[in-house]
Amino acid sequence: MTRKHRRLVVVLTCVAGVGGAAALTLSAFRDSVVFFMTPADLAEKNPPPGQTIRLGGMVEKGSVHHATVDGAPAANFRVTDGKASVEVSYTGILPDLFREGQGVVTLGALLPDHSFRAQEVLAKHDETYMPKDVADALKKRGYWKAQQSKAAGS
Repeated sequence: MTRKHRRLVVVLTCVAGVGGAAALTLSAFRDSVVFFMTPADLAEKNPPPGQTIRLGGMVEKGSVHHATVDGAPAANFRVTDGKASVEVSYTGILPDLFREGQGVVTLGALLPDHSFRAQEVLAKHDETYMPKDVADALKKRGYWKAQQSKAAGS
């Protein structure tokens, strides 16, 4: 094997190694990416069941129902963006500031029956704050209250 061939083999081996490392890194990132969606986005895009997503919107008034599942507190409620709504089930203690008619972001997965199983529920911390992603999505859907726009930085 000539010197030129050995150099080519070394370069090709390095390129293959770097390419493999990049592929593994991108694969790991893909598994940890969590998309933000509103109920209308879920209806339009119809993501596959089991994909982890963040669902954001307003808790629909009159939709919260508390229960107990195997001795643990549970709740069912609907999240809406004014155009669509999604039934959410959650087992655990809801945040103290969780209320009907207020902004919420849930982390979980869509179930085959198009309901949403939340692993985590986050509520806004006061009457004026709204997470930027949720505020932008609600503005886009035309479901935004004027007094909240000052707090979201718009």
